[in-house]
Amino acid sequence: MRALLLLCVSLVAFRATPARAEEGLVFAAASTTDVLQELQPAFTKATGHTVKFAFGASSDLARQAMAGAPADAFLSADEARMDAVERAGLLRPGTRVDLLSNRLVVVVPSDAKQVPKGPGELKSLRRLALADPAMVPAGVYARAWLEKVGLWTALSPKVVPALDVRAALAAVESGRVDAGVVYATDAAQSKKVRVAFEVPAPDAPRIVYPAAALVKGKAPAVGQAFVTFLQTDVARAAFARHGFGMAGGAKQEPRAP
Repeated sequence: MRALLLLCVSLVAFRATPARAEEGLVFAAASTTDVLQELQPAFTKATGHTVKFAFGASSDLARQAMAGAPADAFLSADEARMDAVERAGLLRPGTRVDLLSNRLVVVVPSDAKQVPKGPGELKSLRRLALADPAMVPAGVYARAWLEKVGLWTALSPKVVPALDVRAALAAVESGRVDAGVVYATDAAQSKKVRVAFEVPAPDAPRIVYPAAALVKGKAPAVGQAFVTFLQTDVARAAFARHGFGMAGGAKQEPRAP
């Protein structure tokens, strides 16, 4: 009887003990740097967990994840990179969600005297910065747009490829190039560039940011909690302030685990 009583007391004590706070690692597209850093304290307040971020080109982050890097969650700037990670069997089942959308804009230095007003005027520029159009999502999207409007062949010799979209923005800010194609959210956070024009919706590629928890991380509970947190009203409000849309124009529910 005494042993049974002790067992019952132990079970009650275990259930009353809150989950141990952990620190997780989140791989995230460079274009989400500002908003995720803003949300970091809110996530900790809501869950007790902490996260550290590795920001960069989604192509590079996906490659690192597939090479065994111990990330707990991945927020990609395109579906293709997330698809590759999923095919490798690295997504935690039921956690993938289409989270955000974005837009492409052409930016020029804030003091530029030559400001293109439409796609055709890009041909008069000497240098055009893009995130690497061979693999980085922002550059892949930009190339798809330029191919659709029949300008890629003429402009490709003028393209200065950058490591990621933030590097392309930095090239414009410094005046090393005449213009660049970046996300609207990146242009909005810079005081050193101005938007020349937005890529028209009919010509723009579909831009989707999927998120998912990963299986190789050291803090799986944190990865899953972070992906869930990104779908809360608090996170959605922050994304909206930074210029992101929600994918599909509405809140996406997590897939059933």
